[in-house]
Amino acid sequence: MPPLRSLRAPRALRLAAIALFSLSSRAISEPQFDGRTNATGPGSAQTPRHTSSQDIDERVWVEIEAPTKAERNAAVNAGISLEEFSPGKAAGFAGPAALARAKAANLKIVSSVSLRQRFGALDFPAQDAVYHNYAEVSKALERLTKAAPAIASLFSIGKSVKKRDIHALRLSWERGGDVPGKKPGILFLGTHHAREHLSTEVPLLMAQYLVDNRKKPGIERLLKSRDIYFIPMVNPDGVEQDLLGGRYHLHRKNMAQNADGTVGVDLNRNYGWGWGGAGASDNPGDDTYRGPSAFSEPESKAVKTFLEKRPNIKILVSYHTYSEMILYPWSGSDLDIEDNDALEAFRIMANEMAKMTGYVPMQSSALYLSSGDTCDWAWGELGIYGFTFELTPKSMASGGFYPGPEAVASTVEKNIRPALYLIDLADDPLRALKSPAPPAPAPESGAGANGQ
Repeated sequence: MPPLRSLRAPRALRLAAIALFSLSSRAISEPQFDGRTNATGPGSAQTPRHTSSQDIDERVWVEIEAPTKAERNAAVNAGISLEEFSPGKAAGFAGPAALARAKAANLKIVSSVSLRQRFGALDFPAQDAVYHNYAEVSKALERLTKAAPAIASLFSIGKSVKKRDIHALRLSWERGGDVPGKKPGILFLGTHHAREHLSTEVPLLMAQYLVDNRKKPGIERLLKSRDIYFIPMVNPDGVEQDLLGGRYHLHRKNMAQNADGTVGVDLNRNYGWGWGGAGASDNPGDDTYRGPSAFSEPESKAVKTFLEKRPNIKILVSYHTYSEMILYPWSGSDLDIEDNDALEAFRIMANEMAKMTGYVPMQSSALYLSSGDTCDWAWGELGIYGFTFELTPKSMASGGFYPGPEAVASTVEKNIRPALYLIDLADDPLRALKSPAPPAPAPESGAGANGQ
């Protein structure tokens, strides 16, 4: 396979983009995210951003009539990866087989456009180099551990299909490294789906925010009383595939070699609770292929093992893009979770975080059914309160999976207060029933202090 590629923008562009994210009273230091060598990744000034004929696969961007959830469920059961919703309609990616199944299910196809027609003319700006590929995420996490050795430690939770380390950063005053802790814990996950690069930036830069502000009283209190973990890139192989050759490929899955010659399993359909149910495809060529068995993939299995060893973790956030939603279990069932107090706590927390972000809160299955979901497994198997954040933007027309560099700072800022709110509640999420107003501290200074 080709060597890992790094992103690079001209130095002035990189510093300008990083300066947008001055969340503390001091700007982020330039060395923190330096190291963008070998100008061959997306955003490289030397690499054209137009998609070539060799990059286009057989998938189409399909829009269907979906006045009710029944049509959305039928679409995902046909193997369509739904990504966008508007009144009476839904849209997403489908391969030829999924499109044929959708038609056989009598779904009304409004439009079906090849990826070349729909996305081939997009030209991504050089400033996209503010996003981090795998090598850069690794370097950024290493720098954070060096910047705050008293609280930060870095370790691998396992290997990907292509044997890349899946890195976890821990912020805690307890014993460092991968030794399980006893203080109340929380986990922030990014990039189950390869093309959702903004979901890498939010947990990565959230960790940096906490490190930068670690001496401020409110943040210091949380760092001393909580065990906080960040895994910014669950799917490193898929990310590198999506960036291959300096162009985006709209790749979603990991890089497992399937028996029929296709590539990839949807990691967020591969978790064990309800695996194999509705909204997850058994066709290896589909974007939502669930894999041959639950936890068949090393990436999802690594997350499973990590959480099973840490019963102190009570809350989990899985970042995705896009649509600006806050989702909670169940995803694979229309039923409510059976614990009424927990259900009310889920609803209160989601509603409070929606006030902070402007996102739409809902039970995940209200959108459509999808089984094998991370948060369903976390709650159903381990009793962890799991939230899926669908980040900026709202639509493909607003940038979709590739919203540009300007989305990074604003999205991270918007998600600071929800993160602090959940970190605070990690000792007892049911406290949300008694205190709906967010008790987590707002930063004393810097952008993002108001969370809006």
